[in-house]
Amino acid sequence: MSKTVIRYSEAFKLKVVNELESGKFSCVHEARMRYGIRGCGTVECWLRKYGKNHLLCKVVKVHTVDEKDELKKQKTRVKQLEKALANAHLDLTIEREYFKMACEVANIEDPEKFKKKQNLH
Repeated sequence: MSKTVIRYSEAFKLKVVNELESGKFSCVHEARMRYGIRGCGTVECWLRKYGKNHLLCKVVKVHTVDEKDELKKQKTRVKQLEKALANAHLDLTIEREYFKMACEVANIEDPEKFKKKQNLH
């Protein structure tokens, strides 16, 4: 079973784009249905190609005041957690370096072996 590939002429593409821009169709879907264009993103691709991005669907989010406050709280919490994580990484790095230095001072040749030995007892 072979797949049928449909190629549209530049004139046809421009006609659809111009009709969308003139307001003949209220949306891309309507133009697709009118001309039997099966590809879901075909007309959107043409709009981008011809610099008509303003005709592409835009998503507009509307939030209540409570939702905005919650979002702000969540963003603040994420920043706090990121800072805490960065501090924990810094503390761990410092702790590892102190351990290495202590092993050098104590003439411990294999710090990893020493750690394992201490964890067993």
